[in-house]
Amino acid sequence: MAVQAASEQSTPLPGDAGVQLGPAAALSCRECGERLPLGPLFACAACFGPLEIAYDFPGGDPARLRERIEAGPDNIWRYAPLLPVPADVASKPNINPGFTKLVKADRLARELGVTGSLHIKDDSGNPTHSFKDRVVAIAVEAARAFGFTTLSCSSTGNLAGAVGAAAARAGLRSCVFIPHDLEQGKVVMAAVYGGDLVGIEGTYDDVNRFCSELIGDPIGEGWGFVNVNLRPYYAEGSKTLAYEICEQLGWELPDQLVVPIASGSQLTKIDKGLKELVALGLVEDKPYKIFGAQAEGCSPVSRAFKDGHDVVRPVRPDTIAKSLAIGNPADGPYVLDIARRTGGAVEDVTDAQIVDAIKLLARTEGVFAETAGGVTVGVTRKLIEEGRLDPSLTTVVLNTGDGLKTLDAVAPTTGPSAVIRPNLDSFREAGLAS
Repeated sequence: MAVQAASEQSTPLPGDAGVQLGPAAALSCRECGERLPLGPLFACAACFGPLEIAYDFPGGDPARLRERIEAGPDNIWRYAPLLPVPADVASKPNINPGFTKLVKADRLARELGVTGSLHIKDDSGNPTHSFKDRVVAIAVEAARAFGFTTLSCSSTGNLAGAVGAAAARAGLRSCVFIPHDLEQGKVVMAAVYGGDLVGIEGTYDDVNRFCSELIGDPIGEGWGFVNVNLRPYYAEGSKTLAYEICEQLGWELPDQLVVPIASGSQLTKIDKGLKELVALGLVEDKPYKIFGAQAEGCSPVSRAFKDGHDVVRPVRPDTIAKSLAIGNPADGPYVLDIARRTGGAVEDVTDAQIVDAIKLLARTEGVFAETAGGVTVGVTRKLIEEGRLDPSLTTVVLNTGDGLKTLDAVAPTTGPSAVIRPNLDSFREAGLAS
């Protein structure tokens, strides 16, 4: 039986016949349910609500679909039957991200007092060392389908690098926009792929506003902005985190997930992915809780959750977790809905707690997380200490990027244990011999 993500309508829509993006059937408004043909659109013409992909998923025996997935490539294209991509996607030039490690974090669990099963979903192993490779890989296929020649984005850093790499691999031009004061590692990584990298004076929200102006100008003709006019397709890449986690757990839903919040899209799409797996019969349905994690210096969703509000009030970011520094998160209200529906929460931690958590994860599990990973580990510890996250259940904590990108966060308090002369006496004098 076919499963549709956002509407029960299945009548073909005029204008979408030439677009072949696998099971993607239409665009559907998350607010009013209006359906539109597949195209480079991101807002509903009727109510201005956000658009997302509606699917006609394959029917039949779930066991056969599971076998088909397991026989696929060791990247996100194993899930091609569930994504808005052409059937031959695996044969096209792409960065092929995904199927990153799910680390069973027993030593971290002992430190945190976790008696159940604790896992770190470590997305630092992607081609440009962050989860953004997942979303960009999907956006590239949409850009090809719609005939775009330039790939672009507004970015807090990781996305800029992912777009640069994916465009280079696909043979497209790239032009990406970032706040001018990002971490140097992210700036270099975004620039090295040969595309245009433009720093803009201001915050990410200022950058995003500029891109919205550019997309409506003739200058932007032929440009695919992955997180604007390609956003409905781009966002679906985050579902693959949910798919992989469940497959790596033996086709089971986790009991609890801790997910970082920037725009909030990743969290909402992970929830969407989990629900799709249940609807398709690929996993057994059971309750799960989703917890959102923010830095205290940019915590508008956390504040709204704690205050019991449905409206997320914008803030001006001031935190070392720059990849999460979006003061006006587009999916913030939907994050609140999911946290409340699942019985989870949205919490935040200070910059000092972020640094401590980065070091804790590195020391216990050998995973060097960027600041966003410090946020999720720090929030996990805080939730356990406050009795809001059950330490006896199966919990998955997301690390979305590599700590080498955010060295400035830990450099002031991290360095050599000692500097010695090249002899044994000096080694002993330093107290390192025992």
